[in-house]
Amino acid sequence: MKKLLILGASGSIGTQTLDVIITYKLYDLVAITVGNRFDIVDEIIAKFPTVKYVTIKEKNVADKYQEKYPNLQFYSGNEGLLKIIEDSKADVVVNALTGFAGLLPSIKSLELNKILCLANKESLVVGGEFIKKLLKEGKGKLYPIDSEHVAIAKCLYNKNINDVDKILITASGGPFFDLDKNEFKNIKVEDALKHPNWSMGKKITIDSSTMMNKAFEIVEAYYLFDVPPNKIFPLVDRKSHVHSLVKFNNGEYRLQVGPSDMRIPIYYALTFGKCDNNDKFDDVEINTFDNYEFKEMNYEKFPLINYGKFIIEKKGNMGAIINAANEECVYEFLNFNINYVDIKNIIDKIVDVYPYIKNPTLDEIIKTDHEVRNLVHELI
Repeated sequence: MKKLLILGASGSIGTQTLDVIITYKLYDLVAITVGNRFDIVDEIIAKFPTVKYVTIKEKNVADKYQEKYPNLQFYSGNEGLLKIIEDSKADVVVNALTGFAGLLPSIKSLELNKILCLANKESLVVGGEFIKKLLKEGKGKLYPIDSEHVAIAKCLYNKNINDVDKILITASGGPFFDLDKNEFKNIKVEDALKHPNWSMGKKITIDSSTMMNKAFEIVEAYYLFDVPPNKIFPLVDRKSHVHSLVKFNNGEYRLQVGPSDMRIPIYYALTFGKCDNNDKFDDVEINTFDNYEFKEMNYEKFPLINYGKFIIEKKGNMGAIINAANEECVYEFLNFNINYVDIKNIIDKIVDVYPYIKNPTLDEIIKTDHEVRNLVHELI
């Protein structure tokens, strides 16, 4: 049985990955990272005795667990995220980390010829060119976990990418799709965290409300499917039954339908795109099929979505600039330090003033990330 490492085992995707592998007995789980959620380490180790390697964010906490479990290997910090990939000898790495922290582990996984199951959007948004280069060199393999990109992959099954007319990435529209734009200034944190269809982490839930999440998914689709950006569009399905659509040059549409359950795309990624019927997830009632109603994206109300194609057009360090600004703004909003509308305003300002680098090194990408974060706090 193949060995599995879950980066971000304590988050929403990570815990659902644990559910999938225990239900279907797919892997030997040999390694996990849990960030600051060290309170679940005991539970995971008890449930998965095959775990031999663990990374915790804080060194002093990792040291305490090392004393408690002398037969296991504990690591700490960002260095531990990379060390565990190499030492665990895992065949497959699920990257369910949040934000920029997922970039270097994705690159490391591919460099070591691992199979990378990717839920970390930022890896492609910030480092898409680096990852694309590794894959072209035959380093590792990559399977998406995002429900939209798994849906696209299923729609493209047995199809030639040159036959694609357009890829339509569906969005729920979030909690504010029907809210008047003039009311955005009154949006509170608790309002933005009420996603209508999905249960996700706080950061990605806010990104879904601003549509920055969808901007990043456009970038992901560009790198995953090698389709030009002028063929990638968002489309709103308020019920989130249709996870994405593909239109082909002959006028044929394919769409993937399913419940709002992330275990389905996780299962797909963990079985390397296996489209069988062994999974036992909740069904979608067939009498809903005539109720699909699609709406156009409102670019005026959700202008951040335009940054998706902007990142693709500019490449360089632009993804790093926008991602770092967005991450810091979202966290500051969640901490009640800025208003909802400030998220866009600050990102726009950062894009205007921070130096653009056309062909950055990885070190320059890391430097961009660090400096932009500091600049956000100066502006605030």
